[in-house]
Amino acid sequence: MSKNTPAQESLQLATPDGGTTNVEKYEFEPIKGYPMLNWRGKRPFTSTQYYPAQLKEVHGEEVDGWRNKIFWGDNLQVMSHLLKEFRGKVDLIYIDPPFDSKADYKKRIEVKGKKISSDAASFEEKQYSDIWTNDEYLQFMYERIVLLRELLTENGSIFIHCDYNKSHLLRMVAEEVFGANALVNEIVWRRKQATSFARKQFGVTTDTIFWFSRSSEHVFNPTYSRDDEHTKKYLEERFVYDDGDGRKYMKSPLVNSLYRPNLRYEFHGVQPPENGWLYSRERMEAMFDNNELVMPKEPTGRIYRKIFTDEYKGQLLQNIWLDIPIVNPMASERVDYPTQKPEALLDRIISTASNPGDLVFDGFMGSGTTQASAVRLGRRFIGADINLGAIQTITGRLNKLAGELRQRSLDNNSASYTGFEVYNVNHYDIFRNPVQAKELLIEALEVQKLEFSTVFDGEKDGRMVKIMPVNRIATRADLNELIAGFDYKAWERRQNENPNRAVEKITLVCMGHEPDLAAQLELAAKPFKIDIEVVDILRDKADLEFKRDSQAKVSIKNGELIIEKFYPMNLLQKLSLQKEAVEDWKELAESVLIDWNYDGAVLQPAVVDIPGKSEMVKGVYKVPGDAGTIRVKITDLLSESWEGSVSNGD
Repeated sequence: MSKNTPAQESLQLATPDGGTTNVEKYEFEPIKGYPMLNWRGKRPFTSTQYYPAQLKEVHGEEVDGWRNKIFWGDNLQVMSHLLKEFRGKVDLIYIDPPFDSKADYKKRIEVKGKKISSDAASFEEKQYSDIWTNDEYLQFMYERIVLLRELLTENGSIFIHCDYNKSHLLRMVAEEVFGANALVNEIVWRRKQATSFARKQFGVTTDTIFWFSRSSEHVFNPTYSRDDEHTKKYLEERFVYDDGDGRKYMKSPLVNSLYRPNLRYEFHGVQPPENGWLYSRERMEAMFDNNELVMPKEPTGRIYRKIFTDEYKGQLLQNIWLDIPIVNPMASERVDYPTQKPEALLDRIISTASNPGDLVFDGFMGSGTTQASAVRLGRRFIGADINLGAIQTITGRLNKLAGELRQRSLDNNSASYTGFEVYNVNHYDIFRNPVQAKELLIEALEVQKLEFSTVFDGEKDGRMVKIMPVNRIATRADLNELIAGFDYKAWERRQNENPNRAVEKITLVCMGHEPDLAAQLELAAKPFKIDIEVVDILRDKADLEFKRDSQAKVSIKNGELIIEKFYPMNLLQKLSLQKEAVEDWKELAESVLIDWNYDGAVLQPAVVDIPGKSEMVKGVYKVPGDAGTIRVKITDLLSESWEGSVSNGD
């Protein structure tokens, strides 16, 4: 952290029971980079507050006092949480954020096995949306890039992955935050060879990756490539000589580019070149003894060095990457997650811009490729994602990888950070994610969506509706965006037309709120009169059905834990199946985790039953003799989970 970085301040926030609690507020250095990009509704982002996190699961062991960390929640809140401990301590950041692609990304959900007595055994489930209105996308990215900068070390690097939709704008946003001279490289990645036929444009086969660094002292480990088309052609054209044992080699001159009189010596009867040999006599003799030289037939000829194909590093990598294809549908690393990136891509980025033991962060984890690469390459990681499906996918992927690494003979000198912890930020177990929560609230409250408003979420009964933060109580600070969007010109016109009527009727939908929230908003609107209504869904949510809970029956018989029944209600509803139509509950289960001695707060699975794509969970597990309170977590194909406990001996 810079010496000039403002320290955090104490901030008092209200609690649901009417009391107050002290949290930390973090202020940031003013943005001084250029150029500056302006957009509709651009707001300065100069501070944030601390958000709590709850440890939910622990997997694997610590290595050197460290266990990797996964956070389920809005990455802005996650990063605000991380500032307390990790401000200025992250060595490398890679993000694959939304592209503003105007698309919904879906995952095919298919029941395992073939025992479902219905034709409706599969469907598409939306994983996340990449649809933005007006310029809210730029504000979204701006605030997060500011926080990413705060997490980086002074010599840290950030890689921002994007495509043609907004790459030019993201570069300007990043230059505003990091400075105009902070761009290290613009990398072009060819993600596929060809695209479908397009009538009026060239097919798009590339993505862009911007590499920014906080200083010129960033880590750079040169990378060589042997797999791109140019290198392959080079190998075919140059490595044409056979050493007699099948090893191919190319001939490389041993002529010094500079005049070196000390390297002008006769070697095995061959006169030196004008500038001298490339190496000392001792080095040349060693190469001769190892059959690494091509000797001329005549003393006037030239001596060449043999460079064998199996010793050739490749060509030094440039900023156009042509040798890494997208994930093959049959690849072992494929987890069937939309927009999954190949491990080879993240391997290259992490290997180039970090060293073993460094800390890597990804705030848009998705399928967990960054985390998988970091673990294999001996780096520590922190990751976050708002999508519960991503969290479940990554948990399974990392547990599988940990098992594979344990089976390999690893270098004892290099740490393998396979253990990880799973956290919720701001009680994210209330909803799957805030986007879904907002949609559910709008539907349940029968709010009419507004297509073009950047301030309000909809309209109901002549009132403008604003959905406040859904996973914490709303504070006065949350009103700033709403206040900044007040249309004073329209209000003035309405007041002139009807002096005794409110110029605006506003409904705030909150998940708990400070007592004076309405009064503060009314005060900010003066001299205009506004009508404020507050709907508290913590108090009034009886009529709202956000999600149907799963059901399960677990028992212990003859020293075995048996999962007798599992009914994931939302999944069954989507499949249009009744309970009786499911012959085997295991066809609906993605994984089973078991903690034999549950402490009542944190799940520490000793059994991790995550089968392959076509396989099913076991459902029966031998209970160890020292088991106490047993906690079982069953996750269905929608990534929704049931958790329950049973005592050994019951």
